[in-house]
Amino acid sequence: MGLIHIEMFATLDLVGQAPGGPDEDPLGFPFGGWQAPLLDEVAGAQVGAAYEGTDALLLGRRTYDIFAAYWPHQEGGQDDEIATLFNSVPKYVASRGRPDLSWAGSSHLGRDLAAAVREIRDRHENIKVVGSLNLVQSLLREKLFDRLDLWVHPIVLGVGKKVFDGGAVPTNVTLLEPPVASPNGIVHLRYGLAGGTPGTGDMSAPDRGA
Repeated sequence: MGLIHIEMFATLDLVGQAPGGPDEDPLGFPFGGWQAPLLDEVAGAQVGAAYEGTDALLLGRRTYDIFAAYWPHQEGGQDDEIATLFNSVPKYVASRGRPDLSWAGSSHLGRDLAAAVREIRDRHENIKVVGSLNLVQSLLREKLFDRLDLWVHPIVLGVGKKVFDGGAVPTNVTLLEPPVASPNGIVHLRYGLAGGTPGTGDMSAPDRGA
C-alpha cells in the first residue's frame, strides 16, 4: 500500500491560506503570498527534496487550476526538475464540480473521496498532497494520510483559514526526524501518523520514577 504525504506551509498561528501569491485565493484574504518574503535557500531545498520519489499528485480543485496554468510552461526553466516531475506523474483532482482537466495525466476523483484515496494508495507508492487546504482537512478528518511535512513560518497573521480548522480529530503523530530551522526562521517538521488517540495525565501527580 502506498503512502499519502501532505506538504503544508503554515504561519506560527497555523494559517495555511494562500501562501503562494496575492491571487491564490479569491475570497478577499488580505495576506495572500505571505510565504514569499520568508522563503530562503534552505527551506526551498527542503521542499524540493520532499518531492523526491513522488509518483502521483493528489490536489484540490483550486490548487490544481493554479498548477495547471503554471507548470506545463516551466520545463527548461529555473524550476525544470519539479516541472518535469509534475508534468509527468498522474494528477488526481478532488472537486465537487466538473473541473477542466486539460493538464496531461489528470483525472477527477469520484464523490466518495475516502474510497478514491484508498484506491490511489493501491496504485501508487508515494502520493503527494500539495497545498489544497480543503482537501487536506478532509484527509485529516478521515486519517487518510501517512506523512505530514509542515513548514512553520515565523509570522502571525491573526486571520485566515487554519490548517486544522474543520478537519481536526483526535490524532497521534510521531516526529520522524529532528526539526530543522532555515536562516529566515522557517521550521520544517516531519511527522508520521501514529495509532491510537491522544492520552491524558495529571501533571500534579508524584513522579513515579523518583
